[in-house]
Amino acid sequence: MNYRNLSLLLATSFAFLFPTSAQALDFVNTLTIPGDTTDLFPLNGGSGGANVNRLGMFSDLYYDRHQNVYYGLSDRGPGGGVIPYETRVQKFTLDVDSNTGAISNFAIQETIVFNNNGNSFNGLNPQLLNGNSSNLGMSFDPEGFVVGYNGNFYISDEYGPSVYEFSPNGSFIRSFLIPENLIPKESNGTPNYLNGRPTIVNGRQDNRGFEGLAMSPDGSKLYAMLQDPLVNEGSPDGRYSGNLRLVEFDTQTGESTAQYIYTLESLAEINDRLDPSSDFSATAQGRNIGISAIAALNDSEFLVLERDNRGFGVEDPTLPSNPLVGSKRVYKISLVGATDVSNISLAGTNNLPVGITPVSKSLFLDVASSLTAAGEIVPEKLEGLTIGPQLANGNYALLLGTDNDFSVTQDSGLTQYNVCTNGTTADDSIPINGSCPTGLDLIPGYLYSYNVSATELGNYVPPQTIPEPLTIFGVGTALSFGTLFKRKQSLKRK
Repeated sequence: MNYRNLSLLLATSFAFLFPTSAQALDFVNTLTIPGDTTDLFPLNGGSGGANVNRLGMFSDLYYDRHQNVYYGLSDRGPGGGVIPYETRVQKFTLDVDSNTGAISNFAIQETIVFNNNGNSFNGLNPQLLNGNSSNLGMSFDPEGFVVGYNGNFYISDEYGPSVYEFSPNGSFIRSFLIPENLIPKESNGTPNYLNGRPTIVNGRQDNRGFEGLAMSPDGSKLYAMLQDPLVNEGSPDGRYSGNLRLVEFDTQTGESTAQYIYTLESLAEINDRLDPSSDFSATAQGRNIGISAIAALNDSEFLVLERDNRGFGVEDPTLPSNPLVGSKRVYKISLVGATDVSNISLAGTNNLPVGITPVSKSLFLDVASSLTAAGEIVPEKLEGLTIGPQLANGNYALLLGTDNDFSVTQDSGLTQYNVCTNGTTADDSIPINGSCPTGLDLIPGYLYSYNVSATELGNYVPPQTIPEPLTIFGVGTALSFGTLFKRKQSLKRK
């Protein structure tokens, strides 16, 4: 189906009032977005395809309450970074019932491609794009997304890890300065943005860079979270550790101002919920368990989406039994009292040294349990999280989205294939731009809505309003955060 002609039919399932035992949050409904849905990428006479205009999201999800629009982030594209894909974000609208929080009428308004001087950022890995794994260049695997009050986009990526600022039309503005301890390096100190261990001995694990991004309500700070621990921070490596880093950045200077430790749920606790035959192994602690998204509640508190790599998706397209899923949870965390570990290494240990306090966390929502109770599918890649509009009674809609990986998988020779399924049977041998056999469809994307009370959110401070453009000699101009803060400080000094 094509949004250019749009009226898109979305399958909507309702299951009101299914609170879990862990919290009093109500699951409301699901929107199912067909896997063959296309975005608004300009074809210019060419043909579309999975790596051209097939909709693939939500690697992140963001609600801009000042404009009442949403953004769904696509990642590096189908094929695991081995086929070209011009990275982009989808701007869309969504109806949210002001009484119940039920969502409907998903409609893309704009497809925005990320570019630098007209050249598109590409999901190809650095070796394929630049011929050099130590040169990040324009390789881009976007995973976290927020909109600043200046209207600009702030995006985190996994390849670097990186944090970039873009204008609202997708044009590159600047990159933030990444702390040295996060940059993936070989034993001789050479950066390597492609390979994993044992080639990489320091920095982020391969494909485990900045997975989540949030902004403080006043816009002065960005918070980027690694998906998993650093490759060298664990014993014998990061796969065995549960201690990952949350990095604070100053939006004025673009520099890091602090690093904190977020501790993943332990495998022992997760395995206690599973049949012993389905237990995760020790190497899964810092590899198969990780974070997918973060959303700010106020200056010090956040919601964090934590998950395992199990559930309905391209790796398991035939609806696994829910006991196989160990963790799909949202936690509320606080930075108050947490230790700044910018200059502290956790190399060679799975335990925090004496005197190191991680961020505090408490269970906010057991997503897997609530979906199971409502008779819903539990997807593998819950990756988007945003606090939606306020409802008539003062509650808020909390929205979660899945990444369907463009419904594409690849074989050992890195050839891509569509994943077609009816939930019971599946066929992953169809060429990437071929058609699914009769009775089978591409894996869809899902949007979930929860009705959350203001009490549950606690001290929620929405992002501050967008200021009026500064007028200079009768001409309006958009300002960067840095310029805005300098102006603010200058006024204070006067």
